[in-house]
Amino acid sequence: MSSLNEIKDNSGARKKRMRVGRGIGSGKGKTAGRGVKGQTSRTGVAIKGFEGGQMPIHRRLPKRGFTNIFALDWNEVSLGRIQTAIDAGKLDGKETITQASLVEAGVLRRAKDGVRVLGSGELTAKVTLEVAHATKSAVEAIEKAGGQVTLLASKAEASETAA
Repeated sequence: MSSLNEIKDNSGARKKRMRVGRGIGSGKGKTAGRGVKGQTSRTGVAIKGFEGGQMPIHRRLPKRGFTNIFALDWNEVSLGRIQTAIDAGKLDGKETITQASLVEAGVLRRAKDGVRVLGSGELTAKVTLEVAHATKSAVEAIEKAGGQVTLLASKAEASETAA
């Protein structure tokens, strides 16, 4: 086993770059592989997507769809994930579970535009959740376990009521 000061690349792993325009004997001298005259033989050429006069593909293909700039980006968490965190002692099932407590427990990295609870997984603990959104199956499963869900006003709803 070699030491840290003896570590080096495998032979042939790093290839020296071709130095162009260094005389005809170098193999890439005179015109440096750019051919003779014309637009592309000169510096500052920017003809990306140019297809020799043919209609470029980005203009041949139809435009389709749109991006909704008002769409909310939910951070989704399953009931199974919440139950795992309660079992591990990261979340206290007796207290109200909020978006902040989910982030603090390490269940989520950040709340984004709000937390959305999904119904996948099994919930056995009686919990009180305070989140932005929950699916029907999630609400049913939480209420079946004896808990309750409080839905917060999302950022979009808050801005509508303020206007």
